[in-house]
Amino acid sequence: MTLLILGLLLFFAVHTLPSFSSVYQPLRDRLGMLAFQGIFSLIAVTGLVLALIGKRDAPIMPVWEPNEFTMSLAPGLMLPAAMLLVLAYVPSNVKRYLRHPMLTAVLLWSVAHLLANGHLAAMVFFGSFAVYSVFAMISANRRGATKSKETKSMLWDLAGAGGGIALYALGVFLHPYLFGVPAILPKG
Repeated sequence: MTLLILGLLLFFAVHTLPSFSSVYQPLRDRLGMLAFQGIFSLIAVTGLVLALIGKRDAPIMPVWEPNEFTMSLAPGLMLPAAMLLVLAYVPSNVKRYLRHPMLTAVLLWSVAHLLANGHLAAMVFFGSFAVYSVFAMISANRRGATKSKETKSMLWDLAGAGGGIALYALGVFLHPYLFGVPAILPKG
């Protein structure tokens, strides 16, 4: 569990840095954008890898027992999460309706996995991403985040939605190989 927590601390330390402009801006200016992004990425990836290894190796300590209903909600939340994640990175119209499509995707992903997992390590891992997503949305709003006013071609929305569906299908396919459990459990 120590490795999980250390990894999460590293990952979220760099991700919360923009919320503290008195530290973030001078550091970015001193290092230069390219070096700052490189160091930021290295720390974030290291933290995520450590957290994933820590979660995998953590003892199973049940906190609650997910039931068939809560586990059945997870795949339904993951489809819009995948679509929002892709739509956040293409010039789509989703940004006219949501200020934070990527953070909303992470929040949906977190909640989906919290509903399907009841052991402590999973709750710490996915719960921290849920809390961070809400914190980051509030922080960005306080810094002036707004919805886009620019209308984009609907082709981007269709392409983004299609890309999200493809990402979802890939996730369902790879989930048992990467994480040892199917993303969609068989009935019964």
